[in-house]
Amino acid sequence: MIQIFVTGGTFDKEYDFVTGRLFFRDSSLPKMLEVGRSTLDVSIRTLMMVDSLDITPQDRENIAHNCRSTDTDQILITHGTDTMTETAEHLAKADIRGKTIVITGAMIPYAFGSSSDGFFNLGSALAFVQALPPGVYIVMNGRYFTWDGVRKNRATGFFEAV
Repeated sequence: MIQIFVTGGTFDKEYDFVTGRLFFRDSSLPKMLEVGRSTLDVSIRTLMMVDSLDITPQDRENIAHNCRSTDTDQILITHGTDTMTETAEHLAKADIRGKTIVITGAMIPYAFGSSSDGFFNLGSALAFVQALPPGVYIVMNGRYFTWDGVRKNRATGFFEAV
């Protein structure tokens, strides 16, 4: 089984046409898995629904605690792209052994339809979490990166190896 932890981020934001603001309602993950016709055995648990710029050290420890506590050794975390590298570093240093942890996100909310990269990133992350050895990884743009070998290029909006 793959344990999916939802933390929020652009991945799950929706657009309020009246106020012009992005907000959180519910995770898009169940719908995405249904639309993608996934037959994987997954468990989805929402840990928080926050913008990654608002994630605190306590939130990161909560994520680590849940990764340690789950019985499965394949974990996928949806996360905002602005600070996913910080969360990946925290998890890598949190003494979580024998588990493959993949963090993914989106630059454009899934709710925006075909312009979102979220669906592609989710599919890639589900494949990589099953194939990679234990460790902490970031999966974006169809590629995987080790937690300490990646950065978000804010000029291009893509993740790249460092």
